[in-house]
Amino acid sequence: MTTPDHGFDIHPWQLSWRGLNVDMLSVTESLFALSNGHIGLRGSFEEGEPVDMPGTYLNGFYEQRGLPYAESGYGYPESGQTVVNVTDGKIIRLLVEDEPMDLRYGTTVEHERTLDFRTGTLRRETLWTSPTGRTVRIKSERLVSFTKRTIAAIRYEVEPIGEDMKIVVQSDLLANEPVAPPGSDPRLAAALDQPLVSDLADCRNYWGVLVHHTRKSGLHMAAGMDHEIEFPDRADTFVRAEGDLARLTVAANVPQGTKLVLTKYMGYGWSARRSVPALRAQVDAALAMAVETGWEDLKADQAAYLEDFWHNADIELDGDPELQQAIRFALFHVLQAGARGQSRAIPAKGLTGPGYDGHAFWDTESFVLPMLTYTLPASAGEELRWRHSTLDKARHRAQELSQPGAMFPWRSINGDECSGYWPAGTAGVHVSADIANATARYLRATGDEQFETECGVELLVETARMFAGLGHHDADGGFRIDGVTGPDEYTAIVNNNIFTNLAAQQNLRDAVAAVRRRPEVAAELDVTDAEVAHWVSCADAMVIPYDDKLGVHQQCESFTHLGAWDFEASVGKYPLLLNYPYYDLYRKQVVKQADLVFAMYTRGDAFTPEQKLRNFDYYYPLTVRDSSLSACCEAIVAAEVGYLDLSYDLMCESVFTDLHDLHKNVSSGLHIAALAGAWMDCVAGFGGMRDFGGQITFAPRLPSRLSYLSFRMVVRDSKIVVAIDRDKATYRLMDGPPIQLAHHGEQFILDGEGPVNLNIPSIVTSDPPKAPVGCEPYRRETVAE
Repeated sequence: MTTPDHGFDIHPWQLSWRGLNVDMLSVTESLFALSNGHIGLRGSFEEGEPVDMPGTYLNGFYEQRGLPYAESGYGYPESGQTVVNVTDGKIIRLLVEDEPMDLRYGTTVEHERTLDFRTGTLRRETLWTSPTGRTVRIKSERLVSFTKRTIAAIRYEVEPIGEDMKIVVQSDLLANEPVAPPGSDPRLAAALDQPLVSDLADCRNYWGVLVHHTRKSGLHMAAGMDHEIEFPDRADTFVRAEGDLARLTVAANVPQGTKLVLTKYMGYGWSARRSVPALRAQVDAALAMAVETGWEDLKADQAAYLEDFWHNADIELDGDPELQQAIRFALFHVLQAGARGQSRAIPAKGLTGPGYDGHAFWDTESFVLPMLTYTLPASAGEELRWRHSTLDKARHRAQELSQPGAMFPWRSINGDECSGYWPAGTAGVHVSADIANATARYLRATGDEQFETECGVELLVETARMFAGLGHHDADGGFRIDGVTGPDEYTAIVNNNIFTNLAAQQNLRDAVAAVRRRPEVAAELDVTDAEVAHWVSCADAMVIPYDDKLGVHQQCESFTHLGAWDFEASVGKYPLLLNYPYYDLYRKQVVKQADLVFAMYTRGDAFTPEQKLRNFDYYYPLTVRDSSLSACCEAIVAAEVGYLDLSYDLMCESVFTDLHDLHKNVSSGLHIAALAGAWMDCVAGFGGMRDFGGQITFAPRLPSRLSYLSFRMVVRDSKIVVAIDRDKATYRLMDGPPIQLAHHGEQFILDGEGPVNLNIPSIVTSDPPKAPVGCEPYRRETVAE
């Protein structure tokens, strides 16, 4: 099946595009990107052209650039960081009897590309006739290895059709590829001109290596390639390397009925400390390992890794085959973003494009880590270890802002603050609580004592110290946190943002629990009994704004008294940040990103069911979802309060954010947090999963357009499956020790004795509130089986 509006074949385990549409390259290059969390390759063609945005990225590898200010101020960050498009090893140029293979010329008879979620490879098959009338069939398959994190590989085959042909293949390592400058959208990356400086270029036989460094950040990176070639007849080869280019050229006479087969192995490494010879040695070793392993074993290892992942993480549903495909696409890309980061950040775009300059935000801990914590916990732990490795920078930032403890950056690659806009950057202090809350979640879900001792307690303590110092007790005894910005960036520099206050409250309580569990670590951190008592008093007295007249919580103090936004006049002007001044947005009741609504999920224990319903009814009509993060948050809470069909539409908006390019910016990379939202909407939304205080509970219910949903989770060492249909839920323990769970408030023990079947109680539903005009949720017609 093919989706008529979007060009993709519908298949439960792969994403395929048939035919050629050069205008869609900007989108498909992101959608077909491959990554393992360390190396990222955009889905551009091997032949190098046509291309919209070439992209090869190494996690954490960046260049510094100045941050311009109309007026500077104390505490403003002086420099930013931008991810670098590093040496491109994907390029395998093809000449057919002197005619360069370029899909913009000649005739493309057949063309198909397939991203396979079970093999972890991108396959391509093209039947192309050159302008001079010669036809070749090209097949390629590429992977970025999950099991050997420094390795990527491509298998490239050329078969002449109808006659013998002279074929030339040029396999390149190319640095400093030209990249088009971005537009005016602030979500795009800054343009870097020739960011890499050559240190070394060497080659021999079928092997080549380039080593470069960045001019300002002083980082060094190396890229290498080696090859295996199957010659059908005679061939000549030669290799050269100089400056920004290493190239292996293969010129062969290829009889019809035979193929020229090139297997290309690529190795990547970077460091801020290691020498050029050391980086070269690292890449040499990686290539030697890859060649020794061989293409078939690399593929087999990739498939085995994914088999284990899907065993722990798969989501299955009935009633919407395109949605099934989109959910697995989402889970696969979240896996790619975080699988092998090895104590590196998970950027907002993963390694699929340069959007947001390659920065990590609060998205990682609040959206991506919930999925990874319960499906691939080792990767969640590695990301939190990266945060811990930046603690000294966070402490320095706190001192710079006259605060105790640690204040983590709003956006960063290496741990330094890179946000040049104070109200929507530095003021978003909730990011520190988000990191702390993710730390506590990871500890509850894994029981990782080593992480707790080495990293966890310190993360919780230093963030708690910051919030205890940032806030203050007022004359009435309430603990206030003033002058901050919550998740809603259209309401900035406010007092007592409820999301921030509740997240900080949880941070303080988790820090208290952690130092009591680990008194020896607390002593090393100079935590005193008086300090712990102060944390308790701050948490217990936290101000939670509430409007008694309206009977709803306030997103921040006095929010419900702000002026009304004219939504009718805004139709056709979304996103608002590109069409209205912040000065206007900040003074009105208009919400960019679900804020209070998200808090009702993350801190659902702080609200009654009645409060959640009233709050959702008030804030949903004010939320324009100009952020890709918003739909999944609203979907979760909509399901909880009984608006199941609205929840389904909002989930689809989150799931199809990239596949249907709903925000018109997929060209700069995928929205990894929105993709992780697919997991959250299924598990936390329709599954009703919550984890408060280490107690895993479920409250499953399905919308009318789904007849079945199942998902898998890992909690400590227990691997469970939850299957939901209209009337009941079935819980099964796949592996591990028995675990205590709850279903709609009913406690039970899940063990290996067999599945537990429990009925789903009925619910009284009502009509949901209306979205702002022009911001209706993405409603799509279900594609039939």
